[in-house]
Amino acid sequence: MLTVGKITGHFGVQGGLKVFSYTQPMDNITRYQQWYVGDRLYKGIKARKHGKTIIAELPDINSREEAQVLVGQTVSVHVSQLSALPDDDYYWHQLVGLTVIDQDDRVLGCVESLFETGANDVMVVKRQNSGDGATMLIPYLYGQTIERVDLAASEIRVNWTDLDQPEV
Repeated sequence: MLTVGKITGHFGVQGGLKVFSYTQPMDNITRYQQWYVGDRLYKGIKARKHGKTIIAELPDINSREEAQVLVGQTVSVHVSQLSALPDDDYYWHQLVGLTVIDQDDRVLGCVESLFETGANDVMVVKRQNSGDGATMLIPYLYGQTIERVDLAASEIRVNWTDLDQPEV
């Protein structure tokens, strides 16, 4: 399962819901016809972009009171609903947890999360053997800082100089 949004409020009196989308672009969430809201599966979702939010209609949710019960719940989809990506493109959830290894075969740590900067995505790497929770930021630039992603081996090979790593 992959969390793709959160129900933030109700919309109207006939059971409509306001949804904050975690997808990029935000209206990608409207492509999924099956949502898990909390632990319940809803099929035949009708969703559309409305200003800066998403409005959704779920089957069997027909009143403001029924919608209110769902406020605060997460929206998830099964990963099988995700579109196939071209080679060397990955969903962020596929990269989280992978071991990051530099060009000198030193383990730098594991991918904790990713974020956008506008220019490029950035990996937040939890440092290897760091008891204090230290992290490092590595730009996700495939063919530059990112040499190879190997999902089967659970690793990302990077061309990156770790300035905090003592020279051997």
